[in-house]
Amino acid sequence: MMVSTNSEFDFMGVNHLALVCKDMARTVEFYRDVLGMPLTKTIDLPMGRGQHFFFDIGNGDSLAFFWFPDAPEAAPGVSAPAALPTRGSFVSAHGSMNHIAFNVRAEKFDEYYQRLIAKGVEVTPILNHDNSPMQASAEMHDDVFVRSVYFFDPDGVCLEFAAWTKQLDESDVAHDPVQADGTKREGMIVGRTPAPVN
Repeated sequence: MMVSTNSEFDFMGVNHLALVCKDMARTVEFYRDVLGMPLTKTIDLPMGRGQHFFFDIGNGDSLAFFWFPDAPEAAPGVSAPAALPTRGSFVSAHGSMNHIAFNVRAEKFDEYYQRLIAKGVEVTPILNHDNSPMQASAEMHDDVFVRSVYFFDPDGVCLEFAAWTKQLDESDVAHDPVQADGTKREGMIVGRTPAPVN
């Protein structure tokens, strides 16, 4: 992974991501018992407003869930993708969280893929992301930069196991961003002189 320095804020990674579940017991069964994430903190919110539970995802980072007694029902295709990659539309609404990718070691990736299947988790085929026109290959090769497998949690949150397979460098930042009207902001990234590193 390419290492860059933030001259504004000294971030140390993700403290936690907070999602909302329908059934906290079912969420504990999935994240603690199926995925093996230790439960590190549980909170009963005051005045019967719900619960907030935290799971350790490694490196001091956490994945947290709220349970609210009056939360609206899930809206697949709006708040999260309606389908896994390769199985339908992976689009979700502006401001939504599309998916969470857990970083795993490349040498463990195939073993972990088989372990998910053995635990009864419905997974996609392995996607070897590369720089080809389709941006993925069924086979591992030298141009693959990350390997992925996707699956849903019990509430339809899209999860991914992702393994970096090569060191990223400046050549991997090579596309100008698209604006709301669909046009690219030419020159914002491509052809721009990099800012000096402090």
